Amino acid sequence: MTIEDDAAGPRHPVGAVDQTLRLLLLLRSQPELRVSDVAHALGVAPSTAHRHLSTLEHRGFVTQDRITRAYRVGPALIELGFSSTRAIDLRSLSEPHLRELSISLGETVNLMVLQESSIRFVAGFEADQRVRTHVLTGTLLPAYATSGGKVLLAELSREELRRLYPRALHRLTPHTRTFTQLLDELSLVSMQGYAINQDESVEGLSAIAVPLRDRGGIAIAAVAMSAPSSRLSSHRVRDIVVQLRRCAASIRSHLAR
Repeated sequence: MTIEDDAAGPRHPVGAVDQTLRLLLLLRSQPELRVSDVAHALGVAPSTAHRHLSTLEHRGFVTQDRITRAYRVGPALIELGFSSTRAIDLRSLSEPHLRELSISLGETVNLMVLQESSIRFVAGFEADQRVRTHVLTGTLLPAYATSGGKVLLAELSREELRRLYPRALHRLTPHTRTFTQLLDELSLVSMQGYAINQDESVEGLSAIAVPLRDRGGIAIAAVAMSAPSSRLSSHRVRDIVVQLRRCAASIRSHLAR
């Protein structure tokens, strides 16, 4: 994997700046980067790649996963991208409604959008509880392993799903669905209008999500709540879905105005 030089590039490029920009462009096709990936793509020593990544991390353009040590898109880069798209409006308009929902449920809530085969967390609020799940704003996860992702994938045809996932689904936990299981579940999600994630992305974490639709009825995002699995019992699901739908309707109304 290398980045081709643009033959029509600037006459006097600044080497370090050009390398950093090329590094950022890598994130368009790869959700996670390691030092070795960057070194190979840029044709530089690993120490140089690490300095680029460390500088970008310091400025918030990338973040590093503490466990895998891989780097992914950071909040500053997301903010920059949002500033030129409708997503910034969606996020800012949704925040008061998400805050109210989090207080009402006593749990963490997130707003998510589909980004190719992944789900991007764009806004959220954490529950005021000692044991809670965390807001993941900026994080990119496989859509098939999240409640919000499944709600939005349920809007797609089987052909589109096969294009997004041409190979076997990577299992994040023993509970992550296979592609066949995913197809069966998405049919149910489409009928019932909500999706549940039970320990599929992280063991011990469960979530429920509903779609947020625009005035034309197109699902543009998902509103989700998450909690430790021990606190998300089956008898809570109906009430949570009602509150999630109410929140999505409020955001939709606000967007229309």
